[in-house]
Amino acid sequence: MNTIGLIVGNRGFFPVELCAEGRQRIIKVLKKEGFKVITLSKESTHYGTVESYQDARKCAELFKKHKDEIDGILITLPNFGDERGIADSIRLSGLNVPVLVHAFQDKTNRMNIENRRDSFCGKISVCHNLKQYGIAFSLTKQHTVDPESDDFCKELHNFGAICRVVNGLKKARFGQVGARPAAFLTVRYSEKLLERMGISVETIDLSEILGKISKINDDDIKVKDRSNQLKEYVNTGGIPEIAILKMAKFAIVIEDFIKERELVGTAIQCWTALEEYFGIAPCAVMSMMSNALIPSACEADIMGLLSMYAMVLASGKPSALLDWNNNYGNDQDKAMVFHCSNIPKDILGEDASMHYQKIIAGTVGKDNTYGTIVGQIKPHEITYCRVSTDDNCGKIKAYLGEGEIINNKVDTFGGYGVVKVSKLQKLLRYICEEGFEHHVAINVSSVADILAEAFEKYLGWDVYYHKE
Repeated sequence: MNTIGLIVGNRGFFPVELCAEGRQRIIKVLKKEGFKVITLSKESTHYGTVESYQDARKCAELFKKHKDEIDGILITLPNFGDERGIADSIRLSGLNVPVLVHAFQDKTNRMNIENRRDSFCGKISVCHNLKQYGIAFSLTKQHTVDPESDDFCKELHNFGAICRVVNGLKKARFGQVGARPAAFLTVRYSEKLLERMGISVETIDLSEILGKISKINDDDIKVKDRSNQLKEYVNTGGIPEIAILKMAKFAIVIEDFIKERELVGTAIQCWTALEEYFGIAPCAVMSMMSNALIPSACEADIMGLLSMYAMVLASGKPSALLDWNNNYGNDQDKAMVFHCSNIPKDILGEDASMHYQKIIAGTVGKDNTYGTIVGQIKPHEITYCRVSTDDNCGKIKAYLGEGEIINNKVDTFGGYGVVKVSKLQKLLRYICEEGFEHHVAINVSSVADILAEAFEKYLGWDVYYHKE
């Protein structure tokens, strides 16, 4: 549940009764849509509105008391509103959270002095003052909108998602398990640029993971439980019991690492040390974690993990990390996305099954590579996203957009899907020219607008939003 700090604007010489009625309506809508509301009481100011510096101080003090709860601020204008008092409320509160500006609609048959709102005009003034104060804000798609409308309810939930992305990333703690594969310079990143944003990376050497695993007895009840969970997760027919047991132990140690360090996701050195020296591919365990909304990225790709997690925050659905991997015949708007794979079951569908890692098997042997999750990604609309640190410029950048997975089968192995993106060649050119990595995160949702607003407006990242 998102908690919203509500500011009801009021301009004294406009009908204050409109604010009393508007405040009641907006609170009712917020609560109906599942939001917790923190706002001035009707007794603390004139009908609980802000129309002066003194009101702004009261509002700011209230917000300060709830600073650890408030995810975002909603400014609503039942009449013109006092633009300076609204901006002062936010400045004095010290809150640095997303802000949504909403204005009520006038009715053309009620434009007399008793019923005239002028919120249309007031919103422009409020936004001008917010801009002067250096306060970032979001806008409803319609300049004025009925708070009881479906359009406004959708706006509220999109704003809630923006709040989750911004606030979630600002305090995210990611775990890097092992070093990046030596040849994969594409997963290099800057911890310092991330730390500047409040994003921390907790590292652990793969030898520590394997050492902890060696201390777990085969007959430990946790091993039995995790083994059963793996078998219930996907079809494990033909997978040796010893491989399932090793996966279960690996899962226990990774889960302990996540719990101890308070992590929101992991990026794992998935090849080839685990296969060579422990005898499994960790993909199934990673797939299960991602399916449970604790994303896990391949090849120690922390920025891929961040991209996955941002979409989890936005959509509440699992993300997958894939390669932009193959052309699809001569169709310039289609491509094949692929991994070996650790794709979450909910993205693959009921045909998902456990297999061995065919790419690495040729080097380390089939018996050492059981644990991949294979299948075809279900047809659906998707959002794709890649966040990267640009050390040369000292900035974080991203590209994102929307497309669809289509039901075109390919005779291949691993986990795959055929993706259709309008003007795909333009996107691929941008990826190459800007030096982005070959990994891309996808999510079975339509949240590109939310990510673009969160990344660019509130986090200050450079964003390329690929559209038609």
